[in-house]
Amino acid sequence: MRKRYSLRLYLAGAAVVRAGDEMSGPALLLAGFALTGSTVEASSLLAGMTISAAVGGPVLGALLDRVGRPGHLLAGALAMYAAGLGVILVGLGRLPFPVVILIAVVTGLLGPALSGGWTAQLPRVVRGDHLPRASSLDAMTFGAASLAGPALAGGVAEALGASSAVVVSVVLIALALPAAWLLPAPPSRARTARTSSLITDLAAGMRVIVKRPPLARATLSSVVSCVAQGMLTACVPLLGERVLGGAGRGAVLLSCVAVSALVANAALVRFPRSVAPDTIIWVGALIQAVALTLAITASPVVLIVAVLIAGIGEGPQLAALFTIRHREAPEHLRGQVFTTGASLKTTGFALGAAAAGPVVTWSLPGAMALAASVAVLAALAFFTVPSATTDASENARGPRC
Repeated sequence: MRKRYSLRLYLAGAAVVRAGDEMSGPALLLAGFALTGSTVEASSLLAGMTISAAVGGPVLGALLDRVGRPGHLLAGALAMYAAGLGVILVGLGRLPFPVVILIAVVTGLLGPALSGGWTAQLPRVVRGDHLPRASSLDAMTFGAASLAGPALAGGVAEALGASSAVVVSVVLIALALPAAWLLPAPPSRARTARTSSLITDLAAGMRVIVKRPPLARATLSSVVSCVAQGMLTACVPLLGERVLGGAGRGAVLLSCVAVSALVANAALVRFPRSVAPDTIIWVGALIQAVALTLAITASPVVLIVAVLIAGIGEGPQLAALFTIRHREAPEHLRGQVFTTGASLKTTGFALGAAAAGPVVTWSLPGAMALAASVAVLAALAFFTVPSATTDASENARGPRC
């Protein structure tokens, strides 16, 4: 294991690669529209990458768990993801569009490397009592990226052209390669010969998520929360148009969510053990439910307050989810638990956005009420998983850093 791989290097790599990831989606949309002239084709590129990310997550996680130097595999995945973005850009307008879509789908398979695959390596950088604080800092990189990425995409596209925005996102992802390559290897005691098949490992990872009550509860509640978040995102353009005076202003609402999530996680960093992470999961869902209920109002001020409250629920919930995964996942399955969890959340978000689309055209208040109801279900879902065996399973596993 390399000595002195610092948390700062980990967080710098995470922040840069996630900013590049958050930038790549809007940049591809803008470049796709600029080069093809079709909004349908432009949105199809992003949809193809998102759908395949949900499929690729578990497989990528299983591979990360099987190799002796997961940082090397992670760096390779990032390099191929960046290369895929570059090939998509070059292919737009030059290759048949179905071929470009296929490239986008293949590239999207590696998407979980930028989220769950990276976060799964955190316990090899920080251990013991420092892990909850580090998890909160890691979660903050997602919030910072969600703010910086789209803003960078829009700014670069305006100044230098849409294609340049894709190039900048590729450069940002490439900048994280050294931080990924140098990630510490698993402890020598965890490096055992893997004689099982990849399919067997995939099944084992899913069993861990399902059969460990704290992990199952957190996963279920967070995925249902993502359904509600997808619904809110689908409503944002119409909320901007009807409440803020312009559909484009709806993007401000998502920025407000990201800002308050960052602030909430910053507070959590100061007091990492003030509330149990398991409690934060379901309380965070209830906070989001309250926010979505407030958002039904037609008042601009109340709407802004509502989305700020939503971020207070989302940010700590993500940090708490990371802490629970680190605590519950076995060393030899940690990568798979994180990437599978990220894939499930991506699927939940996509389903929420898809479900809200038809509803919001019928009734905006109805769509927001539905989203609030789903957020309440997310909190209730936490308690549907029996916890009677939790203490016994904790005792059987012993202390876990």
